[in-house]
Amino acid sequence: MKPNILMIMIDDLGVRDLGCFGSTFYETPRLDRFAREGMSFQNAYATCPVCSPTRASLMSGKYPARVGVTQYIGGEARGKLKSVPYLHYLPLEEKSIASSLRDGGYSTWHVGKWHLGDTDFFPEHHGFDVNIAGCHMGAPGNGGYFSPYAPELGLPGPEGEYLTDRLTDEAIRLIKDRGDKPFFLNLSHYAVHTPLQAPRDLVEKYERKAKRLGLDQLDPIVRGESFACVHKSDRRVERRMFQSHAVYAAMVENLDTNIGRLLDALEEERLTGNTLVCFTSDNGGLSTAEGSPTCNLPYNEGKGWNYEGGTRVCQMVRWPGVVAPSSRCDENVQTCDFYPTFLEAAGLPLLPEQHVDGLSLLPLLKGGPHLDRDAIFWHYPHYANQGGRPAAGMVAGSWKLIENFEDGDLELYHLDTDVSEQQNLAGVHPERTAEMHRRLQAWQRGVEALIPEPNPDWPAERKMPAIPNNAHV
Repeated sequence: MKPNILMIMIDDLGVRDLGCFGSTFYETPRLDRFAREGMSFQNAYATCPVCSPTRASLMSGKYPARVGVTQYIGGEARGKLKSVPYLHYLPLEEKSIASSLRDGGYSTWHVGKWHLGDTDFFPEHHGFDVNIAGCHMGAPGNGGYFSPYAPELGLPGPEGEYLTDRLTDEAIRLIKDRGDKPFFLNLSHYAVHTPLQAPRDLVEKYERKAKRLGLDQLDPIVRGESFACVHKSDRRVERRMFQSHAVYAAMVENLDTNIGRLLDALEEERLTGNTLVCFTSDNGGLSTAEGSPTCNLPYNEGKGWNYEGGTRVCQMVRWPGVVAPSSRCDENVQTCDFYPTFLEAAGLPLLPEQHVDGLSLLPLLKGGPHLDRDAIFWHYPHYANQGGRPAAGMVAGSWKLIENFEDGDLELYHLDTDVSEQQNLAGVHPERTAEMHRRLQAWQRGVEALIPEPNPDWPAERKMPAIPNNAHV
C-alpha cells in the first residue's frame, strides 16, 4: 500500500525555534513529541537563505541556481554589485514532485504559501489537484494573519479568525474527505513570517514569561553595521542575542498547536501508520532585521545570510514502522532531497534527470549511516533585506567554504569545532581552501550559476547611515 505523504514547510522558522532543537523560551510540546516519534536531522540545510529558491528546490529536486530562481520572487537589490537576474516563477518545464506523484496515483493538495510565480504558475499548473491560499504573495499581505484576509488568499472567514488555524482546518478537511487514493499534502504555513501577529492570550502568556525570567529588563538587540544594499543603506543591522519576543513566541506556540491538531486528525482517521510526515523550514530564522524576532545563536546570523543561521533548519521525519522513534541523523541533507525520497517511499521510479541534485533520504530513514554524496552547495548572489551580501558556499563533511562576491574573499570553517563560524581558517589551511574553491567554481559552472557584476553607480548612490545611540561599530 502506497503511503500518504504529508510535507510540512514552515516559513522562516529558525534552527533553534523548537524545544527539541534547543529553544528554552518558546514552548513546542507537540513538535517535541513528534521528534520523539521519529528522526531529527541535526545537519539539515535549506538550499537558500531566503524562501522562493528553497521552495523551487522542494518542487523540482534541483538547486535554485540550476532552476534559475535564486532570489525571493519580487526581490531586487543592489549595492557594490549589481542585481543578478533570476526567474520570477517556477518554470512549467520542471516536472514537480506533485506532478510525479499524481502520475503515480496520488491525490495532490497544496495548502498555504506558494510564492513561485503569478497566476499562470500557481500550484494547479504544477501538478496539484487542489490549491488553497497559494498565490504570488510571500506573506499574508495587507490583511495580515487575522480575518478578513487579503483577497489574494481566497479565504473568506469570520472576522478575527487566525490564518494558521484556518489553514490547518483546510488541511484537516482535505484529509477527512480524501477518497480512496493515497494523498500528497503540501502544507506550507505562512507562519512565522512577518507581520508579527498572534492571538492576544498567547502574547500575554509570553509577556508574563519574559517578565518572570527578567528578560523584559534586558535589551536583546545589538545594533551593528549599515546594510550593504542601496535601499537600506541608511539603516543598521539589528542582531537579536536571545529569544524573548512575546509575539513571535506566541506565533510559534500557535503553530505547534496546529501541527498537533493535524497529527491528531491523522490518528483519528487511522492514517498515522501509513503516512510519511516530513517537517522543515524554507530558511533560517529572522534575527537581524524587520523586528529581529528570533535568535539562532550559537549559529551565526540568520535569514538572508549564507552563514549557518541562515541555512540550517529544524527537520524531522516520522514514518511508523520505517523510522525508529527518537532517532537522530547527523548526515548533511538538503531541501532537494525530499523529491527522490517521496518517489522511493511511494514505490515509484526515480527521475534522476529531474531531481538531479537530490538524493533519497530513505536509506537514512531506515537507519543507514551515510548518503553517497560528499558535498552540498549554495549560491545566493543577491543582497538580502536582512543584511546578507552576495555569496556562495559549500559544506563537505565538517568543512564549510564561503566565497564572497563583493571582494572575492574566502572563508573556511570547521563546523565540528566552530559551529558559530568565528574562526576563519582560510589562511591556516590554504590548500584545503583552494581545493574547495575549485570544487565550488566547478559546481557553479555546472549549474550555470550567474555571478554578480560591479555596480558602476556605487558608491555615489549609497546613503549615509543613521547612527543609533548604542551602535556597535
